Amino acid sequence: MPCLRGPTRGQRPDHRTGCPAGQRHLRRGTMKQGLLDLGFEEEAPFTPACGEQPQQRMEHFGANALSDTELVAMLLQGSGTAAGGALAQAGRLIAQVGSLRGLAGWEAADYRRIKGIGPIKGAQLAASAEIARRMMRGGEPRPMLSRPELIAAHLQPFATGLPVEKFWVLCLDRKNRLIRQVEITSGTATATLAHPREVFRAAVRESAAAIACAHNHPSGDPAPSSADMQVTRMLREASRAVDIPLIDHVVIGRAECDPLGVGHYSFRSAGLI
Repeated sequence: MPCLRGPTRGQRPDHRTGCPAGQRHLRRGTMKQGLLDLGFEEEAPFTPACGEQPQQRMEHFGANALSDTELVAMLLQGSGTAAGGALAQAGRLIAQVGSLRGLAGWEAADYRRIKGIGPIKGAQLAASAEIARRMMRGGEPRPMLSRPELIAAHLQPFATGLPVEKFWVLCLDRKNRLIRQVEITSGTATATLAHPREVFRAAVRESAAAIACAHNHPSGDPAPSSADMQVTRMLREASRAVDIPLIDHVVIGRAECDPLGVGHYSFRSAGLI
């Protein structure tokens, strides 16, 4: 398209368009700066997409406006990692683990397997997850644990994201308030790993008036296995022998993985204790 006006003094025409060098930025659009409305406008400067700047988004809208990937990128950014690189790295991390929830069970060594995450950053990410877990555990220092839903709610922060089964005994006073929570085993809750001897040794040591037992299912489905049934029978018989009541044995899962939508299973509610 030919120029609308010639070059002014001191301006040299562009050899490609014949237009003055200062007018090369004009393109088809609306009227600008007194030009006739012949379809020209100034080209706007490039602005990065808002999603590429999680720090600015957090400043303007708060942390709850950030996506899972952007939140992880905020932790990764710094120490020479630019915002764009942190977002790409966070995307790879979320893709590998499947979801933000999956990071709850990661240790520092797991993070170091991701390209670009070194020992220090891996330790910081693992520490952030542990801080979140401890914040979730806040509440009453000696909560009442007389019902299965209370037991499940108390232990959910401890069980979230665990890749293996853990077995806990909750030592209770006469009002079913928590005296101490003791982790008995870590692995698979079988008769070997959760022997009544270890469970009631903790109860006697804490002078417990009663106990509740619980373990998690990493799959999220709280339906009891045959090993869970066997452990419960042994614990029920042992509690009668030592005269320390077993008020319940609760399996901790997740509501979205539970066919019943509850998220936990209570042996007492099922009439097995």
